[in-house]
Amino acid sequence: MEITSIDVSSRLVSSALLTCGFLAPSYLVALNNYLRNMLIIFMLFLLLLREAAGVAPDSQEARKRPIILSKSGGFVAGGNIIKSPVFPNATLSCDHGYMEYFIPWRPRSTSIVMWHSATTQAFQNRWDGGEGYKDMFLRRRYPVYLWDGPRVGRANWACEPYLYMPSYRDQGNFVAWNFGPTYPNFWPGVQFPTQDREAWQQATSARYVEFDTNKNVHLESQAAAAAADSGRLGDSIVYLTNSASGLRAQLTVTKSNTTNIKAIVAYESYGSVFPDTYNITAGEPFGPLKVPLEDFKKLAKLKAIQFVWGDHREENFTFLRQARQAAKLINLYGGNAQIFFLTKDGGLKGNTHSAFADMNNDKVADLLDDFLEENDLDSFDRDSDDSLDDLDQEWLRRNFN
Repeated sequence: MEITSIDVSSRLVSSALLTCGFLAPSYLVALNNYLRNMLIIFMLFLLLLREAAGVAPDSQEARKRPIILSKSGGFVAGGNIIKSPVFPNATLSCDHGYMEYFIPWRPRSTSIVMWHSATTQAFQNRWDGGEGYKDMFLRRRYPVYLWDGPRVGRANWACEPYLYMPSYRDQGNFVAWNFGPTYPNFWPGVQFPTQDREAWQQATSARYVEFDTNKNVHLESQAAAAAADSGRLGDSIVYLTNSASGLRAQLTVTKSNTTNIKAIVAYESYGSVFPDTYNITAGEPFGPLKVPLEDFKKLAKLKAIQFVWGDHREENFTFLRQARQAAKLINLYGGNAQIFFLTKDGGLKGNTHSAFADMNNDKVADLLDDFLEENDLDSFDRDSDDSLDDLDQEWLRRNFN
């Protein structure tokens, strides 16, 4: 017979009473059982207090649980096959996207697709090499997908020729990523390790070649829609985007033929989608982009869209104004779109263009937790319930089964 810590505790108390003469031996078993039951009730009460206080399962302690994967891998989506103009039997598979996936053990129902604008590295690590969003949300047991759109990163086979020319943009990255007003002058209090030269070098070196044209926006969104409609990402998809990928994700929703996409969280979206009935001039390469009204209404059918902005963004900033206009129209058609400032709405300071990689990305992630919970996107599969931490569940099994 298994003896638990509760058994030991109750027997110690009973033995002490017996030794001191306060208890007759005939009452020992009854008191033993009574004390054991009282201790069980007390332990359950403590567990309920933990739940009420929000300690389980979403506490920092629970989030540091080991990452246990059920499986991981990758696949391509979308694309074309072209024939050689010289060799009739030779073909090239090209213009597809590449999706890397990590499926945790006992996963949640919602898949998080992390869609970068410059490099997947931004989702893999914090600026100083600390834990990034990928591992943070795997610990929370969300399936995580890293997407490289056509012609970038691991999906760089293009169906058309292009000429690469060095663009000398390191210093431009510094300003574009909102580290400071001019290179190398950081904003005071910026959430970047300003004294770590290697951190800056890692950030700017990790950037991929980008194809910022409207043609590529359509190419990437078409491949992403194919991935979403394939069912391989599940039927509850949340896009986490950054910069120009925000525009691409919005366009993906308008091209999708299923309801698998449930939400978009766009960190500093550069560009927005509008209905062709709206009086706005289309632009390139960061929008505005115009689509048929009925396609635009698909954005209003999502559970939620959140346009997230970091520090030092004035109201007249072009892409913030675009996002405000787009959110207003989405809501006009019954949607749920909002502008969210990490400063005045989230209580954070110093965030950059890529808040998910910032030094306070744990706090940024907490805000994303709130978003997912508020929109019922944090549930588990039926056989993966996580209402209590694993150790608590084991304790209950041992004592009540």
